[in-house]
Amino acid sequence: MAMKIRTMGYLAGEAMVSLRRNAWLAAASAGTVAIALLILGAALLVVLNTNSVATHLESQVEISVIVKKDLPREQVEELGTRLRNLAGVKEVDFVSKEQALEKIKENFSDRRGVLEAIKGQNPLPDVYRVKMQKPEQVKPAAQEIETMFGVDKVKYGQGVVEKLFAITNWVRVAGSVLIGLLSLASVFLIYTTIRLTVFARRKEINIMKYLGATNWFIKLPFVLEGLVIGLIGAGVAVGILYFSYTSLLETVTVSLPTLPLTRDWRQLALVFEGLLGAGVLLGVSGSFIAVRRYLHV
Repeated sequence: MAMKIRTMGYLAGEAMVSLRRNAWLAAASAGTVAIALLILGAALLVVLNTNSVATHLESQVEISVIVKKDLPREQVEELGTRLRNLAGVKEVDFVSKEQALEKIKENFSDRRGVLEAIKGQNPLPDVYRVKMQKPEQVKPAAQEIETMFGVDKVKYGQGVVEKLFAITNWVRVAGSVLIGLLSLASVFLIYTTIRLTVFARRKEINIMKYLGATNWFIKLPFVLEGLVIGLIGAGVAVGILYFSYTSLLETVTVSLPTLPLTRDWRQLALVFEGLLGAGVLLGVSGSFIAVRRYLHV
C-alpha cells in the first residue's frame, strides 16, 4: 500500500515537472479548453435564459371567460366552481363588472367624454381569468369552457398563442441542437490540441517504453496533466462566465427589470459545475486517448 502511495506521489510529481517543463504547450492546451468551454458555457446560458423567457411568456397566457349578461349571481359563482374543478387549472381569478368599471374610471379619469358615455350604466360583463398548469392545455381547456352553461365568449389569443408555442418549442429544440454541436466541436478541438502536446513528447514516451515502463506507468502522468490542464481551462472559463453574467444581471436589473433572465443560482451553479466537470473529463480523456498511439513501439 505504501509502495502504491509512493508510486502515485512520484507520478504526480512527474506530471507537475512535465507541466513546468512544457509550460507553453500546457498553457496552449488550457487556453483551448477555456475557449471551447467558454463558447459552450455562453451557449448554455443563452439557451437557459431563452427557456426562461419562453416559460415566462407561456405562463402569461390566460383564458378570458366572458360571462353572459344578466346571469344570476349564484350561477356566476357556480361557473367559477366548475372552472376551478377543470383538469389542469392552475389559477382562476374573477373580475366582476363592477370592478372592471371602477378600473376604467380610474384609468380614464382625465377623459370626461369616456366617463360621460358610461355614466349611470355598466356595459361591462363579469369575467373569469383562467391560467393552466401547462401551456399546451390552454386550447383544449378553452374549447371545453365554451360548452359550459353561462359562458358567452372565450378568448385566449387564438392563433397568436399557437404561434407563440411553436416559436418557443423551436427555440428549445434549436438550443439543444446548438449545445450538442458545440459540445462535439469542443471535444474535437481539445482532443486535437492535447494530441499535439503528446506528439511533441513522443520520443520521451518511446524511451520510457523501451526501458520497460508499463503502459499505465507511462499514461498516468499524462492523464494527471490532462486533469490539471482541463481543470485550469474550465476554471478560467467559469470565472469569466460568472463575472460576465453577474455584471449582465446588474445591468438588466437597472435598465430592464421586467426581463425574466435566470436568477436561480442553483441552476447556474449546475451549469458552472458541469463545465468544471467537462473540463476535467475532456482533459483526462483527451490525454488518455492521444497517448495510446505512442505506446505501440
